[in-house]
Amino acid sequence: MVNNHSEPGAPERGGKPFPVSWDQFHRDCRALTWRLNEVGPFHAIIAITRGGLVPAAIVARELGLRVIDTVCVASYDHDQQGELRVLKGVSADIAKLGGGTGKGLLIVDDLVDTGKTGRLVREMLPDAHFAAVYAKPQGRPLVDTFITEVSQDTWIHFPWDTALSFQPPIRDGAG
Repeated sequence: MVNNHSEPGAPERGGKPFPVSWDQFHRDCRALTWRLNEVGPFHAIIAITRGGLVPAAIVARELGLRVIDTVCVASYDHDQQGELRVLKGVSADIAKLGGGTGKGLLIVDDLVDTGKTGRLVREMLPDAHFAAVYAKPQGRPLVDTFITEVSQDTWIHFPWDTALSFQPPIRDGAG
């Protein structure tokens, strides 16, 4: 079965379902921002794609940040899971803002699951502040700030993955 979480080793969709509506996700992102506001200021946000794009946009708005970059990581192609690959790293301009180690930079993701992606990004920017909306026990030690912890066998149904029932991305044959 294909794993639609961003990290290798994440549970299959048969885990405990945890549906998250757009309203709930927005509230959770704002709650995350309240915590981050106490920690900042930050020079820039780095979203881990793709899941980190939506929370990064909300956090950037709430913190008044205009500089947003991405780290693009892939763990599988279609249904073949493999090693993590960095498709795009942090831009040189953003890395300079963080002194090369990430100091004053904010990394944002929707979920830290097994921690494999988080470890990879931490190696790139060891002094950045890492925030996720949701955290699972295996990945939780990697994040500095998060809102909700769920069990490792929980399957989060993000609002962009669902309608009245799960909807695969259009590219994968959804009509």
